[in-house]
Amino acid sequence: MAEKTEKKNRGLLVGLLVLILVIFCIVVMSINSRKPEPLGAIKYDAKVKGAAFVRTNQMLIQQMLDNWLPNDMYWPTVFLDNMPNFQIGELEVVRYNIHVLRDNLSRMRTTDKIDSKVEDTFTALSNDPHKWWFPSAESKWQDAYNDLEVYYQNLLAGVSHFYPRGDNLIELVDDYASLMGGVNTRLINAPQRSGTVLPVDAGDKGNGNKGTQLVSINISWRKIDDNFYYAQGVAYALNESFKAIKIDFRRVLEEKNAMVLVDKILENLERCYFEPWIVFNGSAQSIFANHSLNLSSVLNDARQKINSLAVALRQG
Repeated sequence: MAEKTEKKNRGLLVGLLVLILVIFCIVVMSINSRKPEPLGAIKYDAKVKGAAFVRTNQMLIQQMLDNWLPNDMYWPTVFLDNMPNFQIGELEVVRYNIHVLRDNLSRMRTTDKIDSKVEDTFTALSNDPHKWWFPSAESKWQDAYNDLEVYYQNLLAGVSHFYPRGDNLIELVDDYASLMGGVNTRLINAPQRSGTVLPVDAGDKGNGNKGTQLVSINISWRKIDDNFYYAQGVAYALNESFKAIKIDFRRVLEEKNAMVLVDKILENLERCYFEPWIVFNGSAQSIFANHSLNLSSVLNDARQKINSLAVALRQG
């Protein structure tokens, strides 16, 4: 009798431990699966050109640094894939921002010397985001944040520069449109298709098909949600970037009567921030939604408006 009681107690203990473990996994994975909220109020010196743009990128870097998941090797978060892809999308936009900051925004002319701290920031952000050590992605993101802080302090001191001109903004929004075109190509062609297709922007005005490279769309069903969350990460970081652009390039945007257009871009990017319980990939005849196409339609509308912004900036 005592032996049976002992076995029963042992079974209950094992069951309790398993239950605690399951609850622990659910809680940890739920916490780490939460997408970030919009950035709060940005603290910057309004008298300094480029302060909002630099601070916004710092805040995005800090946000990623606080809980970087793509290189996670620990259980149970190693099994997550939605937030890691979202963060990769954020990182891609920050890289584009710093690339244009290095090559254009921080220099009067493209023949001028590159700002050393912006160059260091760009180099740090070029690290493999999946690297766990030697060096870890987090350590390089910290370096990027610190280097950008030095550049910001140099802006305050007048040692470094930021040129919020129309031609520099054109470089930035052209890069955004190119990035969004690639994102949209995979979202649009995710539903039950494979092979190669023309990119989304292949037929755009001024972009003929001559020399256009085909884009591979061999997308397995397991990658549908990965593409979805990557696109949302891109949209999230673009939304925050355009908020800063609206501040630092206000004079240029007002001169071109483009402020309303930027507001519409922000509105579309905010609409990309929705959270389905399950990312479905339904066909046109299905009762289930196709969240890839739903996201693509809003993202592509924002991309078209960004192209219109570039046209407005080039005129006169």
